[in-house]
Amino acid sequence: MTVFERYPEQIEDSERIYGRHRGKLAVAMDLLTDAMVTIGAHAVYCHKPKHPGEPTADLQAISEHLDHAKQLVQVVMQELPKP
Repeated sequence: MTVFERYPEQIEDSERIYGRHRGKLAVAMDLLTDAMVTIGAHAVYCHKPKHPGEPTADLQAISEHLDHAKQLVQVVMQELPKP
């Protein structure tokens, strides 16, 4: 299932509010944020045996990649010309 099939109303609403490109980026930001929250919750339960307070290396890497992707989307949204 594509993102357009899964979230048609959310995309349509965001495009109406923010415009075509910003609307899609806003939905991408929401999805990235949801993924980051999910990873954060999962990290609470998956710890390194040697370092009980730290999430496993794979979760740390995924979280970092999601954060970087979110930063890029934010920059693009700010740099798009105003409609």
